[in-house]
Amino acid sequence: MAKREITDRYKGQVLGNVWAILHPLTLMGVYIFIFVFVFKIKIGANRNLPFDYTTYILSGLIPWLSLQEILGKASTVIISHANLVKQLVFPIAILPIKSVISSLINQLIFLLILIIYVSIAFQKINLTFLLLPILLFVQSLMMIGIAYILSAIGVYFKDIKDFVQIFTLIGVYLLPIFYLPEQIPQIFQPLLYINPFSYIIWCYQDALYFGKFQHPFAWIVAIIMSHLIFSLGYKVFCKLQVMFGNLL
Repeated sequence: MAKREITDRYKGQVLGNVWAILHPLTLMGVYIFIFVFVFKIKIGANRNLPFDYTTYILSGLIPWLSLQEILGKASTVIISHANLVKQLVFPIAILPIKSVISSLINQLIFLLILIIYVSIAFQKINLTFLLLPILLFVQSLMMIGIAYILSAIGVYFKDIKDFVQIFTLIGVYLLPIFYLPEQIPQIFQPLLYINPFSYIIWCYQDALYFGKFQHPFAWIVAIIMSHLIFSLGYKVFCKLQVMFGNLL
């Protein structure tokens, strides 16, 4: 079902499934052009950090784009599959999961591209790259839990998709993707720690950019939080799904 979600989205188009790569690739290219070439920010050179600013951006932007995609799809995944939900024999709990899987496929491709870029540009492979499978598992739990919550609430409160769209538009600027936490005014720094997505971003930056546990607390929080969100999300979904058929 995850494979069909990707292929059906661009079915009949000339470039077909290539668009699944071109869309996020174009978005990443725009961000890099604006912040690296227009603003000419060189975070690594100025602060004696391991790699260039492009690597710093991509190490946080790649996982965020997957999170952004699942946030956008989760709130309508049950509604868009109303015909399946009304079938008593269909296990509707897999619908949010297949959306998460389809989002992670693109992320895996871009993570591989980033690793190749770092290995060629800097002639270096961090041992922390080996932590990526763990991060992907932790992120998957978080995304599935969020998908369960949003998909269930979306059936009862259809406006949720519009609130999610607003958050995904501004969310990238509320995360430490384009800046270091210490670069923002101290009065606003607590906002980064309130945002649950900041911790998974810090973990990816440790693995892909810093090459060490620069934010050890983030790993602890991300692992615990992902399990809690998954458990909570599944419980919410199971409790609310009894009325899906009537509401749809």
